[in-house]
Amino acid sequence: MALVGGYLVLSLPFSVIAIVRPHAVGPRLFLIILDTVFLTLASASAASAASIVYLAHNGDQDTNWLAICNQFGDFCAQTSSAVVSSFIAVVVFVLLIVMSALAIGKP
Repeated sequence: MALVGGYLVLSLPFSVIAIVRPHAVGPRLFLIILDTVFLTLASASAASAASIVYLAHNGDQDTNWLAICNQFGDFCAQTSSAVVSSFIAVVVFVLLIVMSALAIGKP
């Protein structure tokens, strides 16, 4: 998610170019392609964090991993909220990509 946040900051100059020159399709198309790539990265990181939180809550009996949420409740609360916020960020990112694609399609 840190890479995605860094990309969003670094893509601001391209966004300014797309706003200043609304008929330039090249920078907008470039942004949509990179947005889609980083959306994939964001959803993969959210899914992997969700799997770690699942292991923290339930453990794995086959490998003798105990659920650590019984001992570290604060850790589980923080990681669960981080996973929820990651998935909210993915949904917001999807909406931004759809709105950007619709803006390119307008004549």
